[in-house]
Amino acid sequence: MQRKATIERKTRETRVKVKINLDGKGDYRINTTIPFLDHMLSLMSRHAHIDLEVEASGDIEVDYHHLIEDIGIVIGEAIKKALGEKEHIRRYGESLTPMDESLAQIAIDLSGRPYLVYKVRTPRGGARIKDIAVSLFEDFFRALTNHAGMNLHVILHHGRDPHHIFESIFKGFGRALQNAVSIHPKKTGIPSTKGRL
Repeated sequence: MQRKATIERKTRETRVKVKINLDGKGDYRINTTIPFLDHMLSLMSRHAHIDLEVEASGDIEVDYHHLIEDIGIVIGEAIKKALGEKEHIRRYGESLTPMDESLAQIAIDLSGRPYLVYKVRTPRGGARIKDIAVSLFEDFFRALTNHAGMNLHVILHHGRDPHHIFESIFKGFGRALQNAVSIHPKKTGIPSTKGRL
């Protein structure tokens, strides 16, 4: 079973292409024109053991919002397509991931019903990383959640340095995603009493 997908999205504001292999090794090739986001998506891929290619560009001279949100949309659509009917998957994934002083908890249910709980409070003075408003990462995860059809909880327990905070979140998301999409050796069919997800 090939759990791979390629999704491309073109608008007047952005151009995003994503390739994903859920059964990869954590290999990545990321070029979003936003270096910090490249770093975060690389960490996500490596810790998820999912091969990920992202090629994206957009009107970042206006704002980063359009591009970051659209990348979330396309990654979400790629995850959903690669999962297919979701047969034999574990469905649920969770992680508790430290990064120095930061500690992030992530929980995922690939239920088909999108819902985001996002409890991330950055310290005073930490509203930006370089020129990126960190509030845009909530938009990224909301777009990904809505288009993947997942229930996602992102909870920051501790954190002082914004870089460490989002590194723990993206690593943790990757680890939780790897658990959720993995094949369970004892499961047959769809992991739901409804018979579909």
